[in-house]
Amino acid sequence: MTSAFRRLHVSTPVPLRLALMLGLVLAGVPGPITAPAVHAQEDVPAAPPPPPPASTDADGNLNLPNNPQFYGKMDPNHRHATAIVNGEIITGTDIDQRFALFANANTGKISPEELERLRAQVVRNLIDETLEIQEAKAADITIDDDEVNQRFAYAAQQNMGKDAAALEAYLTQIGSSAASLKRQIRGEIAWQRLLRRNVQPYINVSDSEVREIMDRLKASKGTEEYHLGEIYLAANDENRTQVLANADKIVEQLKKGGNFVGYARQYSQASTAAVGGDLGWIRLAQLPSAIAGTAAGMGPGQLAGPLEVSGGYSIIYVIDKRQVLTADPRDAILSLKQISISFKPGTPEREAAASASAFAKAIKDIHGCGQVDAAAARIGATVVGNDQIKARDLPVALQQSVLKLAVGEATPPFGSVEDGVRVLLLCGRDDPKVNNGPSFEQLQEQLEDDRVNKRAQTYLRDLRRDAVIEYN
Repeated sequence: MTSAFRRLHVSTPVPLRLALMLGLVLAGVPGPITAPAVHAQEDVPAAPPPPPPASTDADGNLNLPNNPQFYGKMDPNHRHATAIVNGEIITGTDIDQRFALFANANTGKISPEELERLRAQVVRNLIDETLEIQEAKAADITIDDDEVNQRFAYAAQQNMGKDAAALEAYLTQIGSSAASLKRQIRGEIAWQRLLRRNVQPYINVSDSEVREIMDRLKASKGTEEYHLGEIYLAANDENRTQVLANADKIVEQLKKGGNFVGYARQYSQASTAAVGGDLGWIRLAQLPSAIAGTAAGMGPGQLAGPLEVSGGYSIIYVIDKRQVLTADPRDAILSLKQISISFKPGTPEREAAASASAFAKAIKDIHGCGQVDAAAARIGATVVGNDQIKARDLPVALQQSVLKLAVGEATPPFGSVEDGVRVLLLCGRDDPKVNNGPSFEQLQEQLEDDRVNKRAQTYLRDLRRDAVIEYN
């Protein structure tokens, strides 16, 4: 399976990967209930055998037909197995609950056809997850419930700022359960550990390879690199038309506000699906020509695709971009003061405009941050200060305006009648240090992760090929 630049991120802790998923989910229920232990009973006489049912013949046989014909509908509350993977059942409930994790994240309306495609993908994900857990178990890798519960609680705190109980309650509310999410956590931990044991020890990256890449990085100093997200769908000659149609529908949903991280986790067939499709920082030269040519003209927040690549189609999302081994001005730490005035509800537009004009004139008479408080008191304005804010944390529309300011200068007034009018005055700026790029160790680890990822894909394909899977 070929794609842009895939990483398994074996060293990535599960809470981080789960956090990416919980950008589109949130909720919970306690883990699977353990059946009470059955103890042998002593000194208890056995109950007499029941009389044979009336439907048996003289020999006790039931005389059941080989091909019974059923009449009427089955009990809708009774769930049947949807798939059996090497003897392990995946039920309709399992699918429904995992499906709810993703469907709840989509703010736009999902068509019935889209729901069917998503449900089929959820089934495939559960099958892969089951195979991974089974393979880990066969290798005597066990995951303690305590560890799963700890990571579940960590995810609740990181994503909701609350405890595990709040996450459990939310999951139940959206039709899922903590058991479903904990099973996914267990599968991810098990697969990571299996790869660390059976794959990673056999991956070698020589020092000369790392030095060669570091030299190429230095030679490319100043060129742009991109932080990309990708959804990769494999295709062959038989299913190419259908896969392309599916990719088009995914793009349509994303443009309507669908969560890219969520779609990547559920649809992408690259191992980066585990981290929401995050490819990390990449130079265009590392990408297939179709992706590189398209990404070159894109800016942060833009989406493109589906793009035909070797082995299938890719959907690309530009998270950010920067220059290689060059300090990013947006990482500057700023000291700002915000000066603002507000308007009473119902203030006419003309009156507000006059007040804003007078406010702008008063701001021009302020020379440096030392005069801000006194000037604000004269015009009835409010002052709020922040001495430790990164330029990149400002709204995108304000970043360039603020970065062009000299110390003591203010932005043009901005706002509205409803929100009031304000300016930002620059009091100080600490420019970022030059980015020297990844260290030798970091680069070596990245190369190892890439090679582990390729082996992992083959490993999982072998598990699928050898599995006994039955569908109902």
